Amino acid sequence: MSDNIFDLIVVGAGPGGYVAGIRAAQLGMKVAVVEKRAALGGVCLNEGCIPSKALLDSSELFAVARDRFPVHGIGIDPPRLDLAAMMRRKDDVVKKNTDGIAYLFKKNGIEWVRGAGRLAGRNASDRHEVEVALAEAAMSSGQQSLLPDGATSVKLQAPRVLLATGSEAATLPNIHFDGQVVVSAREALCFDELPQHLVVAGGSFIGLELGSVWRRLGAQVTVMEMMPRIVPLMDRQAGETLYRSLRKQGIQFKLGTRIAGVRRIGNKALVQYSTGTDSEEIDCDRLLVAVGRRPLTAGLNLEGLGVKLDEKGRVAVDGDYQTSVPGIYAIGDLIPGPMLAHKASEEGVACVERMAGKVAVVEYEYIPGVVYTWPEGATVGQTEEQLREAGIPYRSGRFNFAALGRARCMDETEGFVKILAHQETDRVLGVHIVGPRASDLIAEAAAVMSFGGTARDIALICHAHPTLPEAVREAAMDVHKEAIHA
Repeated sequence: MSDNIFDLIVVGAGPGGYVAGIRAAQLGMKVAVVEKRAALGGVCLNEGCIPSKALLDSSELFAVARDRFPVHGIGIDPPRLDLAAMMRRKDDVVKKNTDGIAYLFKKNGIEWVRGAGRLAGRNASDRHEVEVALAEAAMSSGQQSLLPDGATSVKLQAPRVLLATGSEAATLPNIHFDGQVVVSAREALCFDELPQHLVVAGGSFIGLELGSVWRRLGAQVTVMEMMPRIVPLMDRQAGETLYRSLRKQGIQFKLGTRIAGVRRIGNKALVQYSTGTDSEEIDCDRLLVAVGRRPLTAGLNLEGLGVKLDEKGRVAVDGDYQTSVPGIYAIGDLIPGPMLAHKASEEGVACVERMAGKVAVVEYEYIPGVVYTWPEGATVGQTEEQLREAGIPYRSGRFNFAALGRARCMDETEGFVKILAHQETDRVLGVHIVGPRASDLIAEAAAVMSFGGTARDIALICHAHPTLPEAVREAAMDVHKEAIHA
């Protein structure tokens, strides 16, 4: 039977896998994508990027209506939270996105095989085999043309297999998820009632974003971070500004804190923690553990095929994303680098384009990172701390949103844009933004840096007035102490 022979099999349909599959199909490959979920899109679309941003936007509107409408001369009765309706909207946003990917699969002739994929070695035809334990829905629907009647599994064949299974939430020693009180981001996106007190373990992107959602809606939120500051990989000045802003919003922080354990008491928990030599306890009704993620490799049979992992459990790959086993590739959260959806997508495209003989490069040094709090934080390139440590001479330019006309009109004056440029060449080395729509503003910085642009280049670009991007231009002008409105 030839229907189960493909040019490429992709295992995992997250932002790395589904993008790779679509690009491979565009390049003329016959593609099968193996995904065990009932919907395409992986963690990002189903329980990560998309649902969290839907709740962040809804909770921001709720907080604006409650706290800031009077500033704009708008008088309303205090808004009432309909959490069920908010969750329905979130789910609808997710469904529209995942349905969109399913449409793109049909449009590009990609075969979606629903089930859990496992590497099964090479066959006599020198093709890799992927054995798929079929999901019940796939067996009952008969939607895949390659499934014989009554099959519970199927073997797919291809000369190349791309692993894109992503990652799962990491936990703390001696602390286990129970899905009710001790939860991961998945459950924190689906609470059916407002927590009275949410404790967040982890002061980085995921913890701060979900902590912000529930704080805006009225919960008491305490963030515990092992490091002495939040978002420790962010530029220190930007991180400190974000910290002060979140504290003003009522989020409480316990920094330099280690969580030692959790005692479940009915529907609540006592979180045991230490700061130095002292041990204390804090009670809560939800503990969100957001201390990072780990590659999701279980069940792939990597060890059986001899696919090498590094010391952190990540899949080792070469410059073409090929593993130690020829013909097997890996991208995204499975391999070293930041665990970001857009990084996985870029790698997916580059990987399959290289398979097709094209020149493709991922510029890792220009991958932006964003924390979608309020205000937002965004960064690309190197921080001041990294430049100092490397001994690279640089100039710094900064512009505060408080001096920007558009930000004043929006009543969004917190934060700044900071541009770091090489002292001799003026080439932009890093851009760090805390403020309104930083997630959008960082795109200009990434584009300029990708083309090797300078601070002077940004300063010479005419930016529309009044707009938020003017802050980027003013910061670029300030690198040479020529800012007009500073």
